[in-house]
Amino acid sequence: MTGNDAYRRAWHLAEAGRHADAESVLRAALATDPADARLLTLLGYVLRRRFDYVSALAACDAAVAARPGHAEAHAERAESLLCLLRDADAIAAANEVVRLAPQDPSGHLVLARALASDRRLTEARAAADRGRSLAPQSVDGLLTVADVARVTGRRDAAEQAAKDALAIDPENAYGRWLLAMIDAERLRVGRSMRALRDVAAENPSRPDVVSMTWPIRSLLSALRTWFAVAIALVATATLAGVWWHLATTGGRILAALFAAVIAGFALRVLVPAGGLPWRCLRLSPGLLRRAAHGGMVTVGAQVALLIGYAVTGLWWLPVLALAAVPVLWGFGLAELLGARMDDPGYLHALKDLGRDFRDWGDELRQWWRDTKRELRETWHDDNPDSTPPRSGPAPR
Repeated sequence: MTGNDAYRRAWHLAEAGRHADAESVLRAALATDPADARLLTLLGYVLRRRFDYVSALAACDAAVAARPGHAEAHAERAESLLCLLRDADAIAAANEVVRLAPQDPSGHLVLARALASDRRLTEARAAADRGRSLAPQSVDGLLTVADVARVTGRRDAAEQAAKDALAIDPENAYGRWLLAMIDAERLRVGRSMRALRDVAAENPSRPDVVSMTWPIRSLLSALRTWFAVAIALVATATLAGVWWHLATTGGRILAALFAAVIAGFALRVLVPAGGLPWRCLRLSPGLLRRAAHGGMVTVGAQVALLIGYAVTGLWWLPVLALAAVPVLWGFGLAELLGARMDDPGYLHALKDLGRDFRDWGDELRQWWRDTKRELRETWHDDNPDSTPPRSGPAPR
C-alpha cells in the first residue's frame, strides 16, 4: 500500500469513527516512510480524536520537523496544544498556519479558538470573522464563530451561528451540544436537557455526563456570587440592630425574602431538569460529585439559618450563615477542578504544573546550598586564621 493509499484509507476510517483502525493503518505506513508529513499529521489528528493528546503533539512535531512548510501540520499541532491547555504555544502555531496559508480558513479558525482560550477576545472575534469570510458555508467556521460569540457574551450571535451550522449539518454533535449549552445559559432547562440527552445517546461510549449536571452546577455557581452578598446584607442589618431596633426587623424580612427567592430559583432550574442531572452526577468525577453534594448541603444549611433568623430573630443565626460562605466558595473551587478531571489534557497540564513546582523547589534548595557554601568560602577568605563556628558542645 502506497502512502497515498494509506492516507485515504486511514482518512475514511477516521471519518467513520474507527480511530483505532485508522491508527493501525497509519503506523504500518509510517514504518515504511517515517518522515511522511501528511501521514504524521493525520496520525496526530487520529490520536487527538482518541484523546491521546501527548502522542498527538509528538506526531505533529515530527510532521513539522519533516516538512516545516506544511500548513496542515502546524494547524493540527495548534489543535493538540489547545487540548493540552498550552494557549501561547497554540497561538504561535496557528499564526504560522496563517503565515503559510493566508487564504486557508482553517488557520484563521484555529487561531480564533486559541485566542479565545487565552481570553484575547477582540482578536479572537476578528480571526473567526476572517475565517468565516473565507468559507461562509463551513460548518467548522460557523461553530467557531458561535464559540467565540458565546465566550464574549454575545448569546444571540452565538445561537444564530450554531443554528446556521446545524442547518447545513443537522447531525453535527458539537453543534447540537453548543446550542444546548447556549439554551442552558438562558435557562431553557427542558430543551437544553433533552438536547444533551440525545447527543449522549448517540455517543454512548463517551457520554458528556459533566455537561448534563449543569442545572446543579449553575445553581451553585449563581448562589456562590449573589447569595453571599445577600447573607452579608442580613448579617449587617443584624449587627446594626444593636443600635437601631428597626434594622433587626428589616434584617428578618430580608432573610425571609432571600430564602424564598433561593427556593424559587432552585425550583425554576431543578424541576424542569428532572432526575437526569442527579443520575449524571453519580457518574461524574469523584471530586465534582463530592463538591456538588457539599455545596448543596451548605446552601441548604444557610437557607435554614436564614429562615430560623426570620422566625426567631436570634442574631447568631445569620452570623453562622455568613461564616459558611468561605466553605461554599471552597466547594466551588473543588467543583471547578473536578469538572475537568476526565479531560486528559487538563490532567496533563496539572502534571506539568506539579512538575514545574517540583523543579522550582529543587532550584530553590540548590540556590540555598550554593548560597551557604559561598558564604562559608567568603568567611574563610576574610578570616584565614579563624575557624567557623561548629554545632554541638564546645570542646573542653
